[in-house]
Amino acid sequence: MTAELVRGQNHTLPQTRLEIRVSAGSPVVAGATLGDENGTVRGAEWIAHPGAHRLPGLEVSRQAAAGHRLAVDLEALPDEVHRVTVLLALPTGVGGPTRFGATAAPFVAVTGLDGTEIATFTLTGLDAESAVSALELYRRQGAWKVRAVGQGYAAGLAEMLADQGLAAGAAELAASIQEAVARSLARSVAPPPPRTPEGDRVRHTSGPLDPHPPTAPQPQPTAHPPTVHQPTAPQSATHPPTAPQPQVPAHPSAVPQPAAPAHPPTGTDPGTPTAPAAPTAGGPINYAHPRRQHAAPPPPPPAAPPAEPGQAPQPVAGDATGWSMDERLYNQIWGMFEDLARAAAAYRSAVDFAESRMGQELDRSLSDPRNRIGGTGDRAREEARAKRDELIARAREVLDRDLAQLAAEAAVVEPALPAAYAGWDNPVWHAHRIPMELPMALRIGDLHLPERTDLRIPLLVRLPLERGIWVDSGRTASEAAALMDTDRLRRLAMETAVLHAARLLAVYPPGEFSVHVIDPAGSAAGSLAPLVDAGVLAGPPAAGPGGVASVLAHLTRRVDLVQMAVRAGAADALPPDLDTGEQLLVVNDFPHGFDDRAVTQLRYLADEGPSVGVHLLMVADREDASAYGPVLDPLWRSLLRITPVADNHLADPWVGHAWTYEPPATPPGSRVLEQVLAAVTAARRAAGH
Repeated sequence: MTAELVRGQNHTLPQTRLEIRVSAGSPVVAGATLGDENGTVRGAEWIAHPGAHRLPGLEVSRQAAAGHRLAVDLEALPDEVHRVTVLLALPTGVGGPTRFGATAAPFVAVTGLDGTEIATFTLTGLDAESAVSALELYRRQGAWKVRAVGQGYAAGLAEMLADQGLAAGAAELAASIQEAVARSLARSVAPPPPRTPEGDRVRHTSGPLDPHPPTAPQPQPTAHPPTVHQPTAPQSATHPPTAPQPQVPAHPSAVPQPAAPAHPPTGTDPGTPTAPAAPTAGGPINYAHPRRQHAAPPPPPPAAPPAEPGQAPQPVAGDATGWSMDERLYNQIWGMFEDLARAAAAYRSAVDFAESRMGQELDRSLSDPRNRIGGTGDRAREEARAKRDELIARAREVLDRDLAQLAAEAAVVEPALPAAYAGWDNPVWHAHRIPMELPMALRIGDLHLPERTDLRIPLLVRLPLERGIWVDSGRTASEAAALMDTDRLRRLAMETAVLHAARLLAVYPPGEFSVHVIDPAGSAAGSLAPLVDAGVLAGPPAAGPGGVASVLAHLTRRVDLVQMAVRAGAADALPPDLDTGEQLLVVNDFPHGFDDRAVTQLRYLADEGPSVGVHLLMVADREDASAYGPVLDPLWRSLLRITPVADNHLADPWVGHAWTYEPPATPPGSRVLEQVLAAVTAARRAAGH
């Protein structure tokens, strides 16, 4: 449960690898100091700031931004460090606010690596201060705690550093920090709005996409419409993002899960569970905790040359916090996702405000009957429309600037993506080698908004999958689907499922992922041919009532046995022939070929399977299951719904935009799918599977 702290209150930290997420009403500089047992900073080398953004166990952003994620590993701190203090300061010389009282109260959250909030603090009551000590992590009797501080400094960063114990050179260091910020790659997206009284915080967990988008909150108009911001949620992290999770789309349901960044969503979430470990004598199978190798963070990406005055900064791939480049890219994608959501929301808010203000001005002007006719009324209408058009034009100019910066970032990020995050048209797939370690996330499509349809954000979901996927083959799935022939639509849906299954096979280490297929009537033989011909399925596609019953019984037994072994801590008691790798069940044309018992088993797998490594990928038309009534509603709700044709049914977790989802597709005439499946087969043979 999240602890919402007030100034001076503390809370015990349950873990040592953390993220500090900052959301502010305008760009701020985020840093941190290390203190000894007396809380004293022993020198400039104990301060992490944009000019020196990484210390042992600590990493901060290299730029000013409205949202930050600071990575903290308390166990990696030097032994003499007993305190970590998070500092925020307003950048100087950029034309922004010069005191915190002129902007929304900053919000700070301490989260786990999965995005779960541990403690939060809103820094209220600030006025003339331009720098503030937000919170501190401190060691007490061998345990770490967090305390809400909220100590502001009207004289700015130099006074704050001196108060932290920097005996000499505080003013010089403060000046160098501001210079580093001025040279940094500051993002040009709109900052987040003030938080609502309810907090409206976003956790970058899996499942960020909502298959049934809520109505977007209506922003409150302000006196300056072009800077009206969309409803709450944290700004991206150091890149930031996040935050990704999507869980869009992160966690949008990935939307996608920051994520996520990750998370990390993902969407955000540096640590990620991996495939179950093989049974070991005397120990339980580990399905809940990551076994990724967390090496020291890689060197930061090379800095781009400073932008010319008046020009946008050059984007850099991997410009986000993270313990690996994959994690940095994951968080960066979540950041782009969140930034695009916020930029579009700010523009829509400004348009709504301009229209509302025009109506109010017309009402006031024409409330006098003498102004309703003749030239006076016409002039009032023309002036009101001119003001509206001017406000909208100014808002569009800001939006176009932000979209151009995000498009430039996408242009450098896409070629740098690893295979798991890359589209099928990315050349990385042609040189793909089956990895020996599970990636953080998987791309299952793209998302875009109508403001700029060519700006696509990858929809990432965390691995292992924490919920199943439903490819909707119904003609009511979208307007485009309604215009298609039923047989063609179902074929496209199954081909989409095959691409997802192939991608999962290609990103899991050899032998750690198996795919089962249920095709009751054999209608998907053509779509399944690439998987069957490559020999990557666990067995032939199951057909008929007998085949359906056999596969479901096998997977249900696996779930039961592994659950019992995990609960009893008796992994060595599992049958030797039990495959403890991750399992994917692809079901075509559900519920055809399913009796009541089979439906019950499928619901059981959907509910209990993901926690022990059994996942569903269903191709179905919900209308076909209407005969079962509401009994299957929990099943549909538990799955992430996607479509085989473009459809705007996914909602982001920040402002609730309806995002258009584009399913994955291989380039026309390409044999990349066959090449990837051949690589899977070769890797399995080499590993002896």
